[in-house]
Amino acid sequence: YDDNDSLEDGEPDGAKMDHMLADERASSAAASRPAFVPIKPLLQSWTHTGLEAEVFCVRFSADSTLVAAGLGNGRVKIYQSQTGRHSYTLVTSESGLPATCMRFRPSSASTKTRNVLLTANADGCLQHWHITSGKCLHTIVEPDNQIFAIDYKADGTKFATAGKDYTVRIYDEATKSKVADLSSGFGKKNAGHSNRVFSLRFHPTDENVLLSAGWDNTIQMWDLRTEGSVRSIYGPFIAGDSVDISGNEVVSGSYRATDQLQLWDYRTGDLISTVPWADEREPCMLYAAQFSRSGTLIAAGGAGANEVRVFSRSTSEPLGVVKLAKGAYGIDFSYDSKMLAIAAGDSSVRVVATTP
Repeated sequence: YDDNDSLEDGEPDGAKMDHMLADERASSAAASRPAFVPIKPLLQSWTHTGLEAEVFCVRFSADSTLVAAGLGNGRVKIYQSQTGRHSYTLVTSESGLPATCMRFRPSSASTKTRNVLLTANADGCLQHWHITSGKCLHTIVEPDNQIFAIDYKADGTKFATAGKDYTVRIYDEATKSKVADLSSGFGKKNAGHSNRVFSLRFHPTDENVLLSAGWDNTIQMWDLRTEGSVRSIYGPFIAGDSVDISGNEVVSGSYRATDQLQLWDYRTGDLISTVPWADEREPCMLYAAQFSRSGTLIAAGGAGANEVRVFSRSTSEPLGVVKLAKGAYGIDFSYDSKMLAIAAGDSSVRVVATTP
């Protein structure tokens, strides 16, 4: 037996082999991580900074000529989308609570009044506004609730609300009366939400389907005919307006450090893919995610890394990025998909081109 047979450069063969295997595993893990490649910045059309409060939500009008921005003090500011000129201000809360979500009434709605904006507030107040006159046309109050999400059916005949009390409510647009409560609980045979709801989306082509999501790690798919959840997606942790549907795909943006942006099969609820968010620095936890109206792009943004990215839907490759001083709370594509509006925690609202 020769000691030199078991030693090489002062290290036992077993220990050396362990180090070699560890190096191989580390190299393999590094290779499996998506490499961070610098992303081109998106060209900014205009920006308003130094507003009197954080901007929580943003929305283009149906003809994409206006951009509405909801502030943390209850104000909603209306801008010209092409120039950024400030045109109108609405006061949705006298107590100064945040404007949490907004939707322009679809232009297909069977009414003569145009430029109507539906706003939701953290005080449980829901209001219809006529933008150009600045008049509040109707007010609905949901007692003991904070409304975090609203959405219109594609034809504008109904709208939905949801928030703190786990219940999704359906209203008739013409009468402004509630027509359904969607929830789980005693006497209910179907699943529902067990925590706050932050996102609502009517199916763009199936008038009987509504998607909802929130803090309970589920996306519920409701059939309005039966007033029950017919299918669930399990996994996404939704903390903002970050669920959308296009064709047979659902996109979810989760407020977490990994697997933030995911695509799901609407028909089965199965995961299709996770869109890589490769970055060598701080992760981005998402508050917002949306398909472009053209169906070719996906935009998402949030806090942590404080950025918004636009991706190719077909390849999942990032096409451009907007870096922010604080988190992105809301986004919205224009109807021609050429512009993206961003609501941010640095008290700013901006519009960028969707291609660098």
